[in-house]
Amino acid sequence: MKELIEDLSVLEGMESCETVAISKEQNTGKKRKLYIESYGCQMNFSDSEIVASILAKEGFDTTSEIQQADVVFLNTCSIREKAEQTVRNRLTHINSIKKQKPEMLVGVLGCMAERLKSKLLEEEKIVDLVAGPDAYRDLPQLISQVDEGEKAVNTFLSREETYADIAPVRLNSNGVTAFISIMRGCDNMCSFCVVPFTRGRERSRDPKSIVAEAQDLFNRGYKEVTLLGQNVDSYKWSEKENNKAFITKKGIDEVVNFAHLLEMVAQVSPELRVRFSTSHPKDITDDVLYAMSKYENICKYIHLPVQSGNSRILELMNRGYTREWYLEKINRIREILGEDCGISSDMITGFCTETEEEHQETLSLMDNVHYDFAYMFFYSERPGTLAAKKFTDDIPEEIKKRRLQEIITKQNEHSALRNRRDVGKVHNVLIEGFSKKSADYLQGRNTANKVVVFPKENFEKGQYVNVLVEDCTAATLIGKAVK
Repeated sequence: MKELIEDLSVLEGMESCETVAISKEQNTGKKRKLYIESYGCQMNFSDSEIVASILAKEGFDTTSEIQQADVVFLNTCSIREKAEQTVRNRLTHINSIKKQKPEMLVGVLGCMAERLKSKLLEEEKIVDLVAGPDAYRDLPQLISQVDEGEKAVNTFLSREETYADIAPVRLNSNGVTAFISIMRGCDNMCSFCVVPFTRGRERSRDPKSIVAEAQDLFNRGYKEVTLLGQNVDSYKWSEKENNKAFITKKGIDEVVNFAHLLEMVAQVSPELRVRFSTSHPKDITDDVLYAMSKYENICKYIHLPVQSGNSRILELMNRGYTREWYLEKINRIREILGEDCGISSDMITGFCTETEEEHQETLSLMDNVHYDFAYMFFYSERPGTLAAKKFTDDIPEEIKKRRLQEIITKQNEHSALRNRRDVGKVHNVLIEGFSKKSADYLQGRNTANKVVVFPKENFEKGQYVNVLVEDCTAATLIGKAVK
């Protein structure tokens, strides 16, 4: 069974849809079985846990064996064309299984469901059920419709839904780390991005529910939480907008912003590590950086997607900042959090009208920043986006691929350079499990989100251990435990 990939550095150059998680076995005696495959971003994995929780109350256990399932859901990504094609290919395979088990219900959830809506049901006829990201509470009713011989669809986008009251079933957790969704949707209209159209407008969860979820996870033995949002820095819980006061230890706060929320979650316990993803360069504030500096258990790692190193392309992308502004933000991170703070990025090459000189500016920005790792893609036009409506996708694919390979090559060099800085230093590592290559070794991550591998000895999953790094690859630090 494929597991959720947690070493982000191994994703360099990969398509987003290649990260896939499959629901684990859960057998509590319920009469029906649910199988979920999740594709794309961490938010989709978190959403699948919400789906499992909703359906657990309707008599469903989860299964890791598709042949045993009564209901099969693919929670999908639409960020790139290849992501959707991967799902279509998978649906073809699943429908071949369904021929042997006609009563099996097959459904598509998430961003691809929201984008294509009833087309999957009516034109392509490859699924029985389609549900968008804000329609998961309606799944029991939709399943009932299919049970009665009808097709079912709900792709309504909500301005309120946050699923704040639903305790997720931790489908793919290692028992040490977990995701907490703090907000949904996105108000940034980046011209290349389909997310605002598939996930709707931004809305934030009540901070009390977020802190309570973090406290519950810690009480159950989890040692790390990742706060999730399409743009966590724009998190805002307003007393006025939500018609209720939020009371903190300091009294009533009219607005709780992301810096406040970070502190509140960090205060659950110094033994609970806190991460977050994803940040938008135009929105991350010094207050967030100072909160990270103040609390040792807030990890010193920021995913700060640049997308391009050229200001003209950034303007076409509607990113809201220039090359110079972005580099100044990197400088502030280094000033406040130090040179060892981990920084990663997203980069898109071959965007509409990008010249060779502008591509070189992306490479030179990488030389300036020295990212620890990155997600790197060539531009894929998505129907319905602002770029698809306004610009021509005019860069030949062979040029896109060549430029992408140059970016990947440079990033591999920088990853190796950044990791060599860590050799000879002692890192505090949270053990997440066995190394993928040997049961004689354990692996975990340091505060900068780098994977560290070391001999097992008598250590166990969930422990913190100090590791002296003695060697490295471009993706992994290698060492031994020390007192």
